Parts: sequence; C-alpha cells; structure tokens
Amino acid sequence: MRDVVDFGGDGPTILLLHGLMGRATTWWPQARWLARHGRVLALDARSHGRSGHRGPHWRTPDFVADVAAVLAEHGPGVVVGHSMGALHGLGAAALHPELVTGLVVEDMAVDLRGRTVEQWRGLFDAWPVPFRSLAHLHEFFGPVVGPYFAECVEEREDGYHLLSDVDDLFAIAAEWGEREYWSWVDAVRCPMLVVEAEHTAMPPGQQAEIAARAGGAHIVVAGAGHLVQASAPAVYRGAVEAFLAGLDTDLA
Repeated sequence: MRDVVDFGGDGPTILLLHGLMGRATTWWPQARWLARHGRVLALDARSHGRSGHRGPHWRTPDFVADVAAVLAEHGPGVVVGHSMGALHGLGAAALHPELVTGLVVEDMAVDLRGRTVEQWRGLFDAWPVPFRSLAHLHEFFGPVVGPYFAECVEEREDGYHLLSDVDDLFAIAAEWGEREYWSWVDAVRCPMLVVEAEHTAMPPGQQAEIAARAGGAHIVVAGAGHLVQASAPAVYRGAVEAFLAGLDTDLA
C-alpha cells in the first residue's frame, strides 16, 4: 500500500497509527527503538499525510478496514495507536482479533457523545498558516510538539501549509460526537495497554474504564500532555517496551 511507511526491523509486525492531523512519519522517534522488537510499519490515515484517499466523507469503519488490510498483507502483529489512531486500532482488535496480537492505546476515548468539533475551530483558525519557515512553525508550537507538526506540513510558494485539509478533519472528527464504541472495548481479547496523559482532554475516568473492561493495563503519565510520546518520551518508551516484553513472555 502506498500509504504505508516501512521503518525497518525484523520479526513480527508492529503497526503504528497516528492521531488526527498527524501522519505516519511522526512516529520516527519511536520507530527507532521499536525496530528492535519487530518490523515497524506506520500508516497514513485517509485524508492525512500522503494518503491517496482524500476528502471529508470517511468514517471510522473505513479507517479500521485499512488497518486490517495492512495487517492481513504484512502479518498479524501489535498495533500502537495515538488518539484517533488508537480508536482505529481498537476497532481492528475488536473486529479482526486474528490480526491483532497486542494493542497499545494512547490518550483516547470511545465515548465523546455530545462534544462538537466547533469548539476547536477557533484554535485552528488562530494558527498563522502559512508558516513562513520551519523555524516559525517550531517557535509557534514549541519544543515538544513542534517536531511533530513539522512532519505534517509541506512547503509551497508562500510558506508551509498543513498536508491535511482542516475541513476534512473536522468532518471526520464530527462522527465521534455522535456515537460510542464501548462494544469494541468489550470485544477485545488481546493484551492491551492504555497510556493516559495526566493532562488529558479525554473524559475523566474513561481510559481507566476502557482498560478495566478489556482486561488491560492502565497507566497515567505524570506531567504528560495529549501527545504522551513527545511530552514524556522516556516514560512512554519504558511502558511500551515492558508491554512488548510481556507479550514475548506470554508467547514463550
């Protein structure tokens, strides 16, 4: 698939799924150490990165089907997802249990009913797009998330623009305020790790409940923001590597 980035490594598949507005290459810092544990792949979700599927009309089952297709092609494996990507990984584990051997979900929710994307529109409208340089982008977003968003822009004649169309992203996210996915949580049978940020924007207590209902582990990372792997990289790495080591023990 053209939407898949292969970061290398040998062994079982480890598939990385980014969040809303991200792209596959945002996982590069984590892919370097994950490659010691398996073959690391990352997927550009529809309407993100260099995906050939553009537009606003995709729904969560479309993304889940893409995850399943990658795993069917490259072999069953561990899925590691952030936010939106974590939801897609959860769906794959629930609907295609033969393809997912372990699941890491980072700062995500399965029930956002009643929330609307309009509360975020003012935030995005305030971004100074186009950014005049990558230094401008780093200055605006700061040292923690600046490198992440630097992966999500492209240079044009007047500066750096987001690779994704913001209106497309709002349309994709609107679905999350209309339905819940608890049935997927209850259907998960593989080992699961839930990584929650201390400063999460997700509903209080929901991530602990996700872990409890799925029989998984749950940690809250002190001081971390929504992008845990960037704001607390050492803690994130330690938790994920311990989880992967546990999977190896279970299979031994």
